[in-house]
Amino acid sequence: MKTVLITGANKGIGFETVKQMAQLGYFIYLGSRDKARGLDAVNKLKDQGISNVELIEIDVTNIDSIKRARQLLENKIEALDVLINNAGISGGHSQNLSTVDIDNLWKVFETNFFGAVQTTQQFIELLKKSKQPVIVNVSSELGSLTIHNSTQNPNYKIYDAYSSSKTALNALTVLLANEFSNTNFKINSVSPGYTATDLNQFKGTQTVEQGAKFIVQYATLNNEGPTGKFFREEEIPW
Repeated sequence: MKTVLITGANKGIGFETVKQMAQLGYFIYLGSRDKARGLDAVNKLKDQGISNVELIEIDVTNIDSIKRARQLLENKIEALDVLINNAGISGGHSQNLSTVDIDNLWKVFETNFFGAVQTTQQFIELLKKSKQPVIVNVSSELGSLTIHNSTQNPNYKIYDAYSSSKTALNALTVLLANEFSNTNFKINSVSPGYTATDLNQFKGTQTVEQGAKFIVQYATLNNEGPTGKFFREEEIPW
């Protein structure tokens, strides 16, 4: 049974991704910053008959927490097949870069970018032991500079901190994919789309089931799949 670690997975798109991948037969380590909420999420899945899931307490903004999670997994498994960097925050307002509070900007980057970087760094050796290692960075069309230069969508004008953090996350995808271009790694950014979660006060136009399916699609790639790309239904321009 292939193994998967999903950060920020006790609710929303992360939780639904756990559910969908577990139903496909993967063993899921459900990452949660809060142990009680994580256990509640695991119990909800078990109530639905999904038993191939286990809580991993992990705060992607805390390197000691990430290292503890890594050490725990190293004692449980020989290889990690899939890492899904899902944990993220939207940040407070206002976010226009000409006026944004630096503490707010730093907090968004700390979770959305640096959190993904240091989580990946800590788990990369376990991923290397997999025959088909996959990394999915959960991004957003808000991270696309091409779309920012062409859209009239008002959301693209009020989430500058969040958007720039996702642009940085996309850079991580490209650079990691280049670093591991001569290996079996598949490393991609995936946008779930505008999905109704607490990240956007449930204003999104998609369900979590719809959003998670794109993440699952690229988390389950075989050796013929793409790498170093940005997707939802179709490829998204950087």
